[in-house]
Amino acid sequence: MIDLLDKKILSILAKNARIPFKDVAAECNVSRAAIHQRVQHLLEDGVITGSGFDVNPKSLGYSTCTYVGITLERGSMYKQVVERLVHIPEIVECHFTTGPYTMLIKLYARDNEQLMDLLNNQLQGIPGVVATETLISLEQSVKREIPITVE
Repeated sequence: MIDLLDKKILSILAKNARIPFKDVAAECNVSRAAIHQRVQHLLEDGVITGSGFDVNPKSLGYSTCTYVGITLERGSMYKQVVERLVHIPEIVECHFTTGPYTMLIKLYARDNEQLMDLLNNQLQGIPGVVATETLISLEQSVKREIPITVE
């Protein structure tokens, strides 16, 4: 369980993950060592699941963001299909879902020609995939972390 100090640290880091620990410590009125130790525990406990940079796909030439609903022959084939999907670098997310699709993936394509290749020659060729439905994102309006309330 995380406490109030952990939540305050997470709130600060969620706004700017590159902030120096000394600045986090000053804002929390604790030592830099305390912040370092807390962040280490948050990482070990799986509360913080990553750190890195968000790279804008458009800057690398990927202009089309697409969500693809995948229907499988049987839901039990999910793991075998995922084993194939991880080898397609354009796929950035994959979820096992309820609702009309067995799986939902997010991918980036350079253009419609590459998207068509990904759909027709790669995704639909995976054993167990019986149907796909493609939704092209026209604009991402919101992207954020879950709110962290500090009381």
